[in-house]
Amino acid sequence: MKITPQEISHVAELARLHMSQEEVEAMALQLDDILTYVAKLNELDTEAVTPTTHAISITNAFREDDMKPSLPREKALVNGPKQNGEAFVVPRVI
Repeated sequence: MKITPQEISHVAELARLHMSQEEVEAMALQLDDILTYVAKLNELDTEAVTPTTHAISITNAFREDDMKPSLPREKALVNGPKQNGEAFVVPRVI
């Protein structure tokens, strides 16, 4: 597939990019190289290849959710500079 400089200029205009004529020509050559390589990859027979989402097989690493006793409120509040017996007291933020 050949990309024309006019197409590159049009896309650059849509993206609000200011490109000189030299930059447009260079971009056309680079994109043409990329599309040629992709076309070459499309020639490969991938019928027997299973589609994957990751390069290696991964499994879920989560543990079971076990209920355990939590830290008593009084012990947790001891660590704060200010508390009112039920919660930490912090400056009001608006």
